[in-house]
This record gives sequence, structure tokens and C-alpha cells, in this order.
Amino acid sequence: MCSCVRSSRALSPVLRPARLLPQTGYRLASRGLWTSPPSLAVGGDSTLLPLPSQARVVICGGGIVGSSVAFHLAKLGWTDIVLLEQGRLGAGTTRLCAGIVSVAKPISIECQMANYSNGLYKGLEEETGVKTGYVKTGSLCLAQNQDRFLSLKRLASRLKVMGISCNVIKPKEVAKLHPHVNIHDLVGALHLPGDAVVSPPDVNHALAVAAAAHGVQILERTTVQQVLVEKGQVTAVETDRGSIECEFFVNCAGQWAYELGQASEMKVSIPLHGCEQFYLLTKPLQDPLPPDTPVLMDMDGRIYARPWQGGVLSGGFEKNPKPIFTEGRNQLEIQNMQEDWDHFEPMLSALLRRMPSLQSAEIHQLVNCPESFTPDMRCLMGETPGISGYFVLAGMNSSGLAFAGGAGKYLAEWMTYGYPTANVWPLDIKRFGNLQSSRTFLRHRVMEVMPLLYELKVPRWDFQTGRQLRTSPLYDRLDTQGARWMEKHGFERTKYFVPHGKDLLSLDQSKTFYKPDWFDIVGSEVKCCKEAVCVIDMSSFTKFELSSTNDQALDLLQHLCANDLDVPVGHIVHTGMLNERGGYENDCSVVRVSKNSFFIVSPTDQQVHCWAWIKKHMPNDPHLHLEDVSWKYTALNLIGPRAMDVLTELSYVSMTPDHFPSMFCKEMSVGYANGIRVMSMTHTGEPGFMLYVPIEYALHVYNELMSVGQKYGIRNAGYYALRSLRIEKFFAFWGQDLDAFTTPLECGREFRVKFDTDTDFLGRAALLQQRHDGVFRRFVMLILEDHDTELDLWPWWGEPVYRNDQLAGTTTSSAYSYTLERHICLGFVSPPPSPEGLPTPITPDFINRGDYEVDIAGQRYPAKAKLYPFSSLFTQQKRRKDDMELSNLQGK
Repeated sequence: MCSCVRSSRALSPVLRPARLLPQTGYRLASRGLWTSPPSLAVGGDSTLLPLPSQARVVICGGGIVGSSVAFHLAKLGWTDIVLLEQGRLGAGTTRLCAGIVSVAKPISIECQMANYSNGLYKGLEEETGVKTGYVKTGSLCLAQNQDRFLSLKRLASRLKVMGISCNVIKPKEVAKLHPHVNIHDLVGALHLPGDAVVSPPDVNHALAVAAAAHGVQILERTTVQQVLVEKGQVTAVETDRGSIECEFFVNCAGQWAYELGQASEMKVSIPLHGCEQFYLLTKPLQDPLPPDTPVLMDMDGRIYARPWQGGVLSGGFEKNPKPIFTEGRNQLEIQNMQEDWDHFEPMLSALLRRMPSLQSAEIHQLVNCPESFTPDMRCLMGETPGISGYFVLAGMNSSGLAFAGGAGKYLAEWMTYGYPTANVWPLDIKRFGNLQSSRTFLRHRVMEVMPLLYELKVPRWDFQTGRQLRTSPLYDRLDTQGARWMEKHGFERTKYFVPHGKDLLSLDQSKTFYKPDWFDIVGSEVKCCKEAVCVIDMSSFTKFELSSTNDQALDLLQHLCANDLDVPVGHIVHTGMLNERGGYENDCSVVRVSKNSFFIVSPTDQQVHCWAWIKKHMPNDPHLHLEDVSWKYTALNLIGPRAMDVLTELSYVSMTPDHFPSMFCKEMSVGYANGIRVMSMTHTGEPGFMLYVPIEYALHVYNELMSVGQKYGIRNAGYYALRSLRIEKFFAFWGQDLDAFTTPLECGREFRVKFDTDTDFLGRAALLQQRHDGVFRRFVMLILEDHDTELDLWPWWGEPVYRNDQLAGTTTSSAYSYTLERHICLGFVSPPPSPEGLPTPITPDFINRGDYEVDIAGQRYPAKAKLYPFSSLFTQQKRRKDDMELSNLQGK
């Protein structure tokens, strides 16, 4: 046991204060950490203020997140805002957080939010006169191995795209910036000079003061009991002091957001769960640590450390977290929970290895506080599906302080304009559904999530908990054939199939930024898709049926969709559902199965979002019906030149293009099963068919396909092969390449927009304006040159793209093309602004004449930019099916 733990236990009356957080409402800098700021109410007690009978918006939660929402709404001109706090303002998790504001976050939108928060907190003291404890310290993200160092280099490339200052440095430079750091086991670090530390309750107080100055009413000691809803619209909030009628409600209840959602009249799914979180406070060191000493983030050691009153505040994310509040119990104010030195010891040992000079430090206190985590380590933001006016901002995954400013800004914009000014889909609460609200699921998942916050995550890693929640009827059959699984929206999907004799364990544990172990396996699946026939189970796709007695279904889709849906029965239309700005809210395939009935196929993670989008614009008409039929159909993608032969033999119907043209759908029998929806499309550009099979027939149809297909070289394939095929054919996918800010004109899909009709679809005016003004960015294909697949780092997504040595954009997805034997990246590029600083329209000539490079972890690789796929090369490399060596294919 280390000396400081021994001394703290042996001399606990001396080294541990009786109370870290005194019960006075005022800051006592000489004692403890920080406390709740004084009440904003006249006389110091807001419970004396009467409860208003109505307001435009009610915000539940007076922590830093709720205060930020109130502040930003007020800044945007909202009046009649009421902020309710069940205890004292900022007395929950905000009071106990570590006070670090860092931009070192996993995804770009989180980096943007943290960067905005930093700037906001820096200026709050001047704006409000409230001291916030803001100190620009900078931070050091340490790397103990090359893989971590590569991940930091990738992060640095992404931050530079956003204009955030950062430097990749050597261990000796770390020692110069922070003399207490032991650098003997480091390979490098990332220095973020703009990072800062603050006093969280004081920032909370400053936000509340500013909000109150703009007319926001803040009421403490007022508990929200439930939210009342009528006809899908928020109408009132019931509290322990009475009711408030309102149009909008914002759930910023943090730890209690889940319970509040479940307590509402119409239950709202807010998937988060609490865990205990620990950090250590030391007394001032013998040589007190300066307040501007850089924050340390030693992710390989699972710890962070920051200066605190001449000493150190240090915590981390242990491998064995302790979930709490499973029974849904409530507390008015979150109190410091029981110390657990045995649980904290691994992090304490890591701290002493990193900062050996702390061996002689005296311990002030071990703080144990609750923090809420979500199933995918990203916060929950946005309007809830099914209830208009009910917004959520919660589940901050231990980054509430860093995110609160930016997240509050984006949510306020969302409520004001109907959308935020950045793509927040990775944080949108509609990425989850009710299926992720099981308490057992959440408890198990957050025990995995919390350690993962500091775990090294290479591309395409998968969660291990909460699995097999949603499966295809073919799951067991595919699993026995070597399927390796990934999860999307709770649905198990196949990545690839491990051939007999391969080491399954090593493949499952393969983690690398370089060429992965599954490379040859996926290559053989791609080869079979191109030369014979493969089956991919795509049952996870979202599937809706929209029907009506007359033309109501067609009228709704014509309003929602950019492409023309007034097509003959049996035709398939690929279309976007656009917002008023012309951006993609959904990208889907729509089949007109009868005059007044349509079958809509969307990406897997669109199940909740697309449903909410359609419902939002759907008239209240009893003759118009929308049904989610995702569970009714198993979807099999039959890809390859011999797909036609397999289906012809199974259905006794000619499947040639003359009898079954492209983008067409027929209901037909396959084997003994009838009523199979067969569509001549594959989502990859390769020939083949999608089969939508009623689930009771799924196993039979699959068995028949595999049996008849043996003579044609049939085999199973997974989503990795699908990704490679679709990217080399320049197919954009929603959620990866397309989002709510991407228009059809920017990604070369103008031909899928019904400009030649007089239909007033959503986004039409914006697209017409864009067509007139010009497009300022363009979706391109980038083929890497002089890139060694065996030895060089692979591109995955988010890499900066340079044109003529100037930053021009970023990649959105990438894959290895087994046809071209090169890597292909898809992404957006933009020309530099005009001398006046105005955006410049992009032209094909601009794209074709540039010299491009893709930055992978700081190293640039030359690339060719194309607006269209290399179809001619594909044609040259296809083999005639008559020359195929079927026996060889069957043996692979």
C-alpha cells in the first residue's frame, strides 16, 4: 500500500476534514472544494417567490446544464422563462464536478461544444461581475504507447480543422510544461494550450445571474412531479407547489432525468444511469502547485489531475465502476457519498506513478459523487419523439461542465429556430428508442461505458454489453456459420464471416489503426459479390408502411420527399426527406406497392427519428395510417451477377432485366413461401435483389437460397463487404455522409429532385435558391495514391482534406476498394472564401484541377478527387460469368 493511503487511514482525524462541503450557501475558499452560490431571490430564499400560473417554457434542473439553457434562451430573446430547482441552485452534480474544460473529445460536435463553453466561461466574469475561477491552464494528453499516440495525432488533425490550437509534443517537452510528471514510460503527448479550469458552481451562478438579468424566473425548493401532455403537446408542469401552464418543457434534471421522464403522464424514454465517481483532493504541496499548471489526462493510466489550491485534484475512470440509484430513489440535493479507498486505490497508484512527488502529499479528502452515463457515451439532446415541446438535455458522461455552454446554445437554437446551427445527430435523443430504457440494460451498459471513456478505441470497435437485444430470425443459423457481430440501434448485424479453420478469438480481439486481420476475409466476400452471388442479412433496416383510403398517403409523401413519388405501382424511388433548409432528415427507398400504399425503407438508426419526422408532418386524418413494420420482415440482400439465376430457379419466373427492370418491386413466391417483396436493387450499385420476407418464412427462404445457390458459388457476406462495395460506387449513406445540413445539390443528387413539377415539397425554396446562388461545397470521391495498405495508417473517417496545400474539407467515410486495390475516401471539399471573406461557389473545374492530400494522423497522402465513380475500371475488371471457376469459389 502506498504511503499516502497508509497515512490517510492511520491519521484520518488529522488529514480528513469533518466536512468538505459546508452547509452555508457561500463559497469558503479556505475550506473544502466549492459550494453552492447564494440564492438569486430577494431575501436569499426563492421559495418566498410565488409560483407563476403560466410560462412559455419551464426548465427543470438548476445545475450548470439547465442554467445554460435558460441563459441562451434569454440571449435569443425568449421571455417568460421559469427555471425550477428541487434543491438549491447548482447543489447537485455541478457542485461536485472536477472543473476541467477540455476540448479533447472523441467526436467533432463534442469538441465544438467544449470549445464554445471555454470561450463562454472565459467572458462570463466580465459580463456578470461574478468570479468564476477561470484559469487558462492548458492540458496534456499523455500517451504510454504508440496506438494511444496515433489516436492523439488523429485528434490533433481534427482539432486543427476546427481552428483549435494544439501541438503533438515529445516527452521532454511534457517535462518542461509540467515538472512533476514522470515521463520515463511516455512516447509523446498532445498539448492543448487553450484548455482551462473553473469553479463549476460559480460558473453556474454566473449563468443564472445573467439569465435572471434577462428576466428568467429562478425558483429553488420546487420539485417537478410530472409533465402534462394533451394531443401530443406539452400543456403544463405539475410541481409540489402547484401547476404551471407552458408550451415548452426542458428536462435538465441530470441524475433524475430518467425518473422524471418515466413519471410524466406520457412516459418519455431518457436512457441514462448513474455511477459513483471518485476524485482525490490533496492539501497544498510543500512547493505549492501554481494555479496555471497544465491539466494532466493520462488515459492509459485511467486518470486525470489538475491543480487545486496549491495541491492536486485527481480522479479517473476505473475498470470496475459502481452503478447507483438502481431503485429510482430520489434526493433533494446530491450529497457526497461514502468514501471507498479500496475501490480508488488503482487510480491512486496510477497517480503516484505519474507524479511521484505526491508520495509525501497530505490527503484532504476522497470525494465520491454520482454521475450519469448514456448507452453510447454521448449526451442526450433534443425534442423527444411523440411529444411536441418536450426537450431534453442530460446524460453528460462526466463532461457536463465542458459541454454545458455549447449544448445549452445548440438546444436554445433548436427550440428557437426548429434546428441547431450544427449537426448534432450524434447527440440527438432520437437515436435511441424505448428498447434502450430497460433498467437492466442501462445498468449493465454503463458499467462498460464508464471505463471506455479513457479506453483506447480503434476504428470499428463494438460494445460488449446489452447485446442480442434485437436479432434476425436467422441469427443462430448465421452464428454457427462463423458470423462476427456488431450492433446498430440494438440490432445485431454481421460484420463478416470467419471461414472454417480461422482463429476466431484473435479476430475478435484484433485492434489496430493499420490493416485489420479481417482484410482478406472481407476481400473474399467482395470478390464473391462481384463474380458470383452473396447473401447479406439486412433485417435491421427500418421499414414503414404508409397507407390511406384515397390520395392522402401520396400527398404526404409528395410533401415530405424531394423525388417524385407519383409513379406506377411497383416502382421504387430513391429519395431524401428534406427539411426547410434542403438538408437530409432521412434518405430512403420508397416502393409504391398499391395505388394508396407505400413501403418505406430507411437506415437502421432512423427508426425513431424518421417515425417522428413523418408523424410531425402527418395530418390528423383517420384515413391515413403509418405503421412500423420493421419487425415483420427479414431483409435479405442477394448481390452478384448470379443472383438472377438463383431467384429464377427458386421462383420459376424470369428475373432478367427485360422481365424485371431495375428499381422495380414484385410480390412473388420464393421456394414454398409466398408474398415475398422482391426488389431489383442492392444498395451497392452491384446487380442483385433485395428480398423482404415475412419473418415466418425467413429460415425457409434463406435455406432455399443457400441450397440452390451452391452451384452458383453462393456464400454469406457481411456489412464490411457492403461498405466497401457502396463506397467504391460513390454511394452516400445517411448518418455518415449525409445529414441535416447536406443538400442533394451538394452531393450530386439534383437528378433526384422534382424541380420540373409544381409540387411544393419541404426544402424546395431553399434548393431553388441554392441552385441560383451556387453550391459552396461538394461531395467528392478521393482515391489515395502512394499509400501502402500493408504498412501505412488506414483512413477511417474525419480526416482533413487539403487542396493545393490549403485545408479544403474532411472525409466522412472510407473503405478499401478491392477492385481498385486502393483506399477510397468520401467527403466534402469547399473552395477558399473570396478576398472579401464571402463563400465561393464550387465548380467541377475547381475539383478536377486541384492537387489533393488526405491527412491521416498528421501524415499527408496524395489523392485524386473525382465527382463520379470509376465505372470504366469496374467494367474492365469484371470477369464473364461463363469463365468463372465455380469450384474454386465454393472452396473459399
